[in-house]
Amino acid sequence: MHSPALGAALLRLALGVLFLAHALLKLVVFTLPGTVIWFEQHGLPGPLVYPVFAAELLGGLALLAGTCVRPVAVVLGLIALGAILPHAANGWEFANEGGGWEYPLFIAIVSFAQALLGPGAFAASRRPAMAAT
Repeated sequence: MHSPALGAALLRLALGVLFLAHALLKLVVFTLPGTVIWFEQHGLPGPLVYPVFAAELLGGLALLAGTCVRPVAVVLGLIALGAILPHAANGWEFANEGGGWEYPLFIAIVSFAQALLGPGAFAASRRPAMAAT
């Protein structure tokens, strides 16, 4: 097994867990109605919570399984870019009150990198990660 394939798999699994955790946070801790209120307080349409939640939940599971990795990673990357908006006024540091914008930006960049790399090793879809040239 080549290390690029293992690296892509490790990245995919980490992203899958991260997005699954974000979905479950919305569902279990904040609740979906509570997240609707938070979205609205930050200038986002409240009903947007439901497709974002579904994308994070199903996308996280798809990444863990290694299914449809490239399109899922692009969609999740776009969601992460959207998450910059409510954090933009809080500054760079995510430790700032309300969280900064560098963390969602990092998640977006990593998601797009996953889309470029592909699923890597141990994925349901058998397409290998891009080989180093």
